[in-house]
Amino acid sequence: MGQQEKVSTSLAGAVSEGISASLAAVDAELDRRYPGDPGTRQPVHTVYVPGNVFDAGTIRSWGDRALAALDEHAPDAASFAAVLGLSEDLAEDVYGRVRAKLEREPIEDLRVDFEDGYAGKDEDADAARAARLISEAYRNGTAAPYMGIRMKCMEAAVRDRGIRTTDVFLTGLLENGGLPDGLVLTLPKVTYPEQVTAFVRLLEAFEKAHGLDAGRLGFEIQIETSQSILATDGTAAVARMIGAAEGRATGLHYGTFDYSACLGVSAAYQASDHPAADHAKAIMQVAAAGTGVRVSDGSTNVLPVGSKEHVHEAWRLHYGLTRRALARAYYQGWDMHPGHIPTRYAAVFAFYREGFEAAAKRLSAYANHAGGDVMDEPATAKALSSYLLRGIDCGALDTAEVDALTGMDRAALDRFAAPRRGDLTASAE
Repeated sequence: MGQQEKVSTSLAGAVSEGISASLAAVDAELDRRYPGDPGTRQPVHTVYVPGNVFDAGTIRSWGDRALAALDEHAPDAASFAAVLGLSEDLAEDVYGRVRAKLEREPIEDLRVDFEDGYAGKDEDADAARAARLISEAYRNGTAAPYMGIRMKCMEAAVRDRGIRTTDVFLTGLLENGGLPDGLVLTLPKVTYPEQVTAFVRLLEAFEKAHGLDAGRLGFEIQIETSQSILATDGTAAVARMIGAAEGRATGLHYGTFDYSACLGVSAAYQASDHPAADHAKAIMQVAAAGTGVRVSDGSTNVLPVGSKEHVHEAWRLHYGLTRRALARAYYQGWDMHPGHIPTRYAAVFAFYREGFEAAAKRLSAYANHAGGDVMDEPATAKALSSYLLRGIDCGALDTAEVDALTGMDRAALDRFAAPRRGDLTASAE
């Protein structure tokens, strides 16, 4: 053994203790404001269905209509691959997985809409019916993993109606068996943080009225106005909205068309890849980073209906926009029509299948200190494991194949994906 190295210091322990004491408030603030990703499944899309249209067969109907679109316009892997430009290596696998997904779980997140898409005449009755049907769906196993409503916003003209619909819906859930684990509420057209605070007070009042745990009800914030991005004082209003949610915010959803119109973008150019959209989403992304609040892209209003030529064109557009969003770390988006679902899953599955082997080998090399041609750090290991977990959750990857290449089970992947703050020595153990 070599000679033991002499270690000397110059500072008394009180110096370190004093510094820690001076930063105690900052440490607490970091833990409160930036808890990190919750580690739960994030759906790859959200589907909005008007409250007056939603019924017990909606999810299965969307799946069947999506399968019918494939049968008519891309009846096999080769034709689907030709439309989307998939490689031969991916075509059979992706096509098979898409069809299986449409049969098994066509919608991952469904929002019954009582805002822009709603055209009913009795909102109370429709909200109560939505609560009953969603409760029944969770009981009989036909629910999407996530379901809930989008109520009207907190602006004066519709505020009372939005509050009442929220109350009717949540009360209906309790009367029909309780709040499901997959419950999601979406607050639209937020312009001021105070509107978020008002919604928090509403949910607090409901929890107290029914003896629910404080904080049981969370919600998404829809970003549809310029004021939600840049406040009058020049600050990022969306960051303040996350704080105003007092830990209840679960997501930020970009509203493609309302936001574009708010900025004066003409209808022909309102799209999720417009520079104005990229600017808004970049600010959303930075504001949400580390807070546990997830971000979602918007949608395209070009529907895959009509002639085969138009369907194929719409599919290519949707596939391209979805792949673009995934590359920019927007892992969720909106789908407006059953015909969008095949290309949503095709884009998602191709994204994870294409990068799976490289990501698995890099994570394995990092975990086993095996080196390689890329020098990865703990933050990259977190990104690699999160990528693999997202792929497993949506059905793009199989647990067995991930285990085989990484040598890790789900628990080990979870540890890499959600290390403790400041943990620079995360390992597979």
